[in-house]
Amino acid sequence: MNKLEINGKENLSGSIAVHGAKNSALPILVSSLLNLNIINLQNIPQVEDINNMIKLLEGFGAVINRQKNSVILNCKNIKNITADYDIVRKMRASILILGPLLSRFGHAKISLPGGCAIGTRPIDIHLEGLKKLGVQFKIENGFIIGKVKSMLKGNKIILPFPSVGATENILMSAILADGETTIENSAKEPEITDLANFLISMGAKIEGQGTNKIWVKGVTSLVETSYKIISDRIVAGTFIILSIMLNTKVEVNNINTDDLAAVIKVLNDMGANLKIKKNAVLIGKSDKLKSINVETSPYPGFPTDLQAQLMSLMCIAEGQSQIKETIFENRFMHVPELNRLGANIKVIKDTAFIEGNQKFKGAQVMASDLRASVSLILAALCSEGKTTINRVYHLDRGYENIEKILKKLGSTIKRINT
Repeated sequence: MNKLEINGKENLSGSIAVHGAKNSALPILVSSLLNLNIINLQNIPQVEDINNMIKLLEGFGAVINRQKNSVILNCKNIKNITADYDIVRKMRASILILGPLLSRFGHAKISLPGGCAIGTRPIDIHLEGLKKLGVQFKIENGFIIGKVKSMLKGNKIILPFPSVGATENILMSAILADGETTIENSAKEPEITDLANFLISMGAKIEGQGTNKIWVKGVTSLVETSYKIISDRIVAGTFIILSIMLNTKVEVNNINTDDLAAVIKVLNDMGANLKIKKNAVLIGKSDKLKSINVETSPYPGFPTDLQAQLMSLMCIAEGQSQIKETIFENRFMHVPELNRLGANIKVIKDTAFIEGNQKFKGAQVMASDLRASVSLILAALCSEGKTTINRVYHLDRGYENIEKILKKLGSTIKRINT
């Protein structure tokens, strides 16, 4: 079991170039299954979720050439359309394979997906949307089995919740469907816009990405393309929050600050010293940090994927803060571990109450999911003494070379493989 040992209270400074967005790269990689031509992708992060997705695509018969953050795919000769449990269990994003396989081949069989244990994340919303396009489903022996009688047909789909994954699955399926498709109450995240722009670069006809209504007109074929993935706004937000916690001067660059508007507003309201540029945030020393009440919500609201990191920051601000979690019902698993480090946090139903002015002290803690693990790193870097974080394999799913980045800033951090 991998673990990290971190010395706290060190003076960190420097700059951080944010890597590509994992949550953009995953659906874009998957949508390559729809294209018979060569696809060249840049800015693909080197993280475990991407590694697993590439293994899954190779298992289908895709030919993939990967050089650092560049990936070239040839999905012309796909032979296998069954996604087995061994890889699928490791990531929820594997459900995204369903739509493209059904669109191209008319049938698909994938194991029920896994991933972080932060809620039920029901797949019904995916299946109901795809049914509207003409898919018939059954769940048998732990597999989702889908079939299409002839070809997918465009339809009007109204999502009960602006699910990112369901929007992506339906959007990818609709680009080769017969006729027009509208997705109402669609997710508006930047990653949705990035996926749509990539699909358009392949010849898809899409309008409305970034709004709550997306329109798609099916086409009969797609073309070769080269595309650069957007930067990861969650990774950017993580490092901005870390810099504020350490009260140090750091530049976080290679980002689109417009995508972080809700995050920047919350941090400014807390009293952070931020200088915003188009592609960078300069973090300076702050006098005092104030308490704040925050509610997570779909984009353009405050992202649930930064909830745990913000909670770490709230622990050292003045007064009592609150976070209401509206997206996932089980996303406070990091609270007991932060309390082990000296925090004073209580959870009542969907709301965490965080007492400020706390001093973190090093201890043994356990990571429960991807974002929880990084929230513990943030707290550990602000702690007195040494902290050991166990089960950090979660961290590798979404953060590329985080130890190297922190060491470059001046941190003493060591990974131990046991």
